Amino acid sequence: MLLQIDEPNTGTTKPESLSCAIGIDLGTTNSVAAIYKNGKSEVLQDDLGPLFIPSVISTQTGDLHSTKRMMHQPTTIISGNYTALTAAQNILKILKTRAEKALGYHVHQAVITVPAYFDDTARQATKDAASLAGIEVLRLINEPTAAALAYGLDEGKEGTFVVYDFGGGTFDVSVLSMRKGVFQVLATGGHTQLGGDDIDALITKHFGWNDHLKARFAKETLSHGLNEELLNTLCEPLIKQTLTICEQALKDAGITKKQVDGIILVGGSTKLQTVRTSVKIFFEQDPLINLDPDCVVAFGAALQAHQLTSKTDTLLLDVIPISLGIETMGDIVEVIIPRNSPIPIRMAQDFTTYENGQTAINIHVVQGEREFVKDCRSLAKFTLIGIPPMLAGAARVRITFSIDADGLLTVSAKEQTTGTIQQVEVKPSYGLSTEDYALMLKQSYEHAEEDINNRLLTSATIKAEQLIAQLESALNIDAHLLNELQINAFKICIQDVKSAIETQDRLSIQKACDNLASLAQPFAEKRIAHAIKQKFQHQTIS
Repeated sequence: MLLQIDEPNTGTTKPESLSCAIGIDLGTTNSVAAIYKNGKSEVLQDDLGPLFIPSVISTQTGDLHSTKRMMHQPTTIISGNYTALTAAQNILKILKTRAEKALGYHVHQAVITVPAYFDDTARQATKDAASLAGIEVLRLINEPTAAALAYGLDEGKEGTFVVYDFGGGTFDVSVLSMRKGVFQVLATGGHTQLGGDDIDALITKHFGWNDHLKARFAKETLSHGLNEELLNTLCEPLIKQTLTICEQALKDAGITKKQVDGIILVGGSTKLQTVRTSVKIFFEQDPLINLDPDCVVAFGAALQAHQLTSKTDTLLLDVIPISLGIETMGDIVEVIIPRNSPIPIRMAQDFTTYENGQTAINIHVVQGEREFVKDCRSLAKFTLIGIPPMLAGAARVRITFSIDADGLLTVSAKEQTTGTIQQVEVKPSYGLSTEDYALMLKQSYEHAEEDINNRLLTSATIKAEQLIAQLESALNIDAHLLNELQINAFKICIQDVKSAIETQDRLSIQKACDNLASLAQPFAEKRIAHAIKQKFQHQTIS
């Protein structure tokens, strides 16, 4: 869900040592922890083996798999008391504990990777899970960017690269442009239900087995009656799907296969020779395969962690010392460029409107590490006008933060339909001393837990108020589609949500909203059916 901007006029401690930072690939199927030392990244290893663990949580009601897919709904209960956020928290806690055992010292910080398509909710949930696990997130970086870093594509190389990520549960492709030391994602694509697990399912079905582990072993060893030719035949439809997605991503990026300077393979499924051969034929060049595709994302994260923590002067001109962002609904800060990001840099996010018919938005640029605007430094304000009047949430406004090598920040807001644009320039470092930066960081550490809990509560409250407003509007228009009992049920449920908001208890608000959403689903379907019927009734045949 896009973050919304209002209509105009309307207990963590500071790390003991910055050297205790690792890279974490929090994966859908497996998660990996790595560290950079002696000039290269490597997977951490304790007495139990490499820190390459299944992303699975065992509960009394069974195992939780692929919870990463639910990170856009972090507080929704998946099983028992587990949510996607708590599942990620537990996985990260295990990685932290084992990493400390392997290294022999405390691990306070990490760079964690996320899919390029993760929205703000999923990204914030990942940060929250890490915080609850006792890890300060130095930076979240996109998985394809991490893979590119692992291959050294940030070291003076320029060009266009494709990251082909065929993992256990999902397929993702990203087209990256590297120009003057800046990564830009030109296009992404993927399928959340296409991965190595689907290959295992095809093998299981072919042999009539009921054991997916047996299928996986057969796939990896070409044993148990499975030969390479048969494996290729079984995999072919799935691989074709991935290449179709690649073709669309290239089209979206506006480039041809011949303009691709390199292909990086990520994910365990790319170890299959048939996948590598198919990718080679499609792109008409050999893919990069000299790094383990299971670990390449974690390697990039570890390298980034090393680069960030090896900096001793927070005022170095080649990094942003304090995060930059904008104000969104509820006085919440949405970070666009996180602290320690290298410059020059250009990053953008899409936002939307809060009210029906909204034709302008205020853009408030802020600097700081706190979750709320009142606790951050205001840098600039400007108004984007000329937004076509639409329903709340329908408009698309792209806000871009661009920082040049001299540290000058340009913030632009562009309405995507009309192309209307407004911008402002500001120097974030103006008027701040080293002591000011240190104080801002210190306060963020001291109030981290409190800020996160307040942000989650505020977000839940805003979501609840929007749900009430949308449903009350729908009832005003189409109450005739319901009987009196159904209308009364809605009134009671709406009141439950309002009462939950007054309690200021996030879980109560979430539960009340879920109940109201479930009650509203049949009504929404009736409204759609009614609208379609009305449309056809008024059509005439000429």
